[in-house]
Amino acid sequence: MGVCLMKWQWPWLLYVLLICHVINRNEAISPDGEALLNFRTAVSPNSDLLPWRPEDPDPCKWKGVKCDPKTKRVTNLFLDHLKLSGSISADLGKLEHLRILALNNNNLYGTIPSELGNCTELQEIYLHSNYLSGVIPSEIGNLSQLQNLDISSNSLSGSIPPSLGKLYSLKNFNASFNFLVGPIPLDGVLANYNESSFLGNLGLCGVQISSTCKNDGSPKSNSQSSISDLNGKRKDSGRLLISASATVGALLLVALMCFWGCFLYKKFGKNHRESLAMDVCGGASIVMFHGDLPYSSKDIIKKLETLNEEHIIGCGGFGKVYRLAMDDGNVFALKRIVKLNDGFDRFFERELEILGSIKHRYLLNLRGYCNSPSSKLLIYDYLPGGCLDEALHERSEQLDWDSRLNIILGAAKGLAYLHHDCSPRIIHRDIKSSNILLDGNLDARVSDFGLAKLLEDEESHITTIVAGTFGYLAPEYMQSGRATEKTDVYSFGVLVLEVLSGKRPTDASFIEKGLNIVGWLNHLITENRARDLVDQQCEGVRVESLDALLSVAIQCVSSSPEDRPTMHRVVQLIESEVMTPCPSDFYDSNSE
Repeated sequence: MGVCLMKWQWPWLLYVLLICHVINRNEAISPDGEALLNFRTAVSPNSDLLPWRPEDPDPCKWKGVKCDPKTKRVTNLFLDHLKLSGSISADLGKLEHLRILALNNNNLYGTIPSELGNCTELQEIYLHSNYLSGVIPSEIGNLSQLQNLDISSNSLSGSIPPSLGKLYSLKNFNASFNFLVGPIPLDGVLANYNESSFLGNLGLCGVQISSTCKNDGSPKSNSQSSISDLNGKRKDSGRLLISASATVGALLLVALMCFWGCFLYKKFGKNHRESLAMDVCGGASIVMFHGDLPYSSKDIIKKLETLNEEHIIGCGGFGKVYRLAMDDGNVFALKRIVKLNDGFDRFFERELEILGSIKHRYLLNLRGYCNSPSSKLLIYDYLPGGCLDEALHERSEQLDWDSRLNIILGAAKGLAYLHHDCSPRIIHRDIKSSNILLDGNLDARVSDFGLAKLLEDEESHITTIVAGTFGYLAPEYMQSGRATEKTDVYSFGVLVLEVLSGKRPTDASFIEKGLNIVGWLNHLITENRARDLVDQQCEGVRVESLDALLSVAIQCVSSSPEDRPTMHRVVQLIESEVMTPCPSDFYDSNSE
């Protein structure tokens, strides 16, 4: 009988022990701890980055976690600069007593979870310098205690939700360097923030950034408004001049005809054919550097008057580029820069004189410029190979491995000369594939150097044109707007990755995952697949060269400026370790 009873009780005993185990486990891991573990699963494929374990009795002792000593509820989460890669778990919304969330300077992608709106005690949110995409959740506007919100330097899109205007405790707000569009809400606290909070979002408009919104919500710059006002003023003054033309003589009449010719062309002829005649009609002069232009000013201006949109060979952040063919068969490239403000002329000639004096094999030669009332027309050498961007992404004929290495080395030497050898030294600020030009032998020339400084905003010292080149910019430059030699080095590293992969820094395949090319590289490195970055269409790749060049690129795109090499060092590494690989060690993408 006793034996039978024991047999009957044994299953129940096991059941009780199992229940006790589950209860003990639930007691060991609080709801906050469970939420953190789910967050860890989503963002940390490398357990060394976040060594949180469910066996630990107290999640408040986990790395980066701080709790209230009495309630043991999580209040602070400091997980910045940890190279975390993945999406942000919606379970963070279960941390009801969270006050500070710092996930900045990682490789996080995906959307900002709307569930963060449930953390009503949040006072500070730092999500900047990641690859987050999607819209800004309107639920953030529920965080009435929020004082600091930094979501800058991501890939966020859509409009700024009006609900953020209800954050009346907000002291600091930064949404710069994203892809936000539409009018910036004026209701509530958002009206208190100026341009520095919205830099780098070219689709935004509003009084905060001095950009008038059109009826469709798209931005209309002040320059456009001023042009309209200027045309109206010219129209009124033109009428007065006509009424007085009978008494002022033939000379004034000729000047008036030229004036009206330019005005009517701007008003009506622009829709048919955009000619440079209006630039030189009001009077223009040619400045030549060191006799590099063997033509008279009259001959050059005569040719400029014939240029129209049919001669455009490129458009960039600094202006349109025209093909200027002279009668003797020589061809030049003409870059048109529209005057930005009344003070544009004050230092233009001095800076252009410096740029015209710089001569180097791997820099594009500036031969002179045309100084006109409405614009500046810079005259460069014409390179038949076009730009690197076209060679990589638009032409059917692929660049082979040796050509790509030669282009990278040439670009590195040109940039190293600007940084270390020319006087004064120059920070480029806009290194990208469209600013690397190619001659007939596919040798590289660095172009547009010095233009970023020339067009710099005198008050903010931030070049908004450069800031528009998203994907190439160093993290610290996106934050501060201050350019250094090391920000150029970062951009060069991105350029190397672009040449290796054949993909633009913000390729659609990256954006879909919330990444750019650097984020993709970091992801491949965590999976020990860095070689997968190489363009599969590139012929003649050598493993030793590839590995050495990847090493150089990785150093250049380091998140810490101090860890990046100088461009002199980059040239040394490329020449000594990349350009002299083992000749028999070819890369075969199918062998891995």
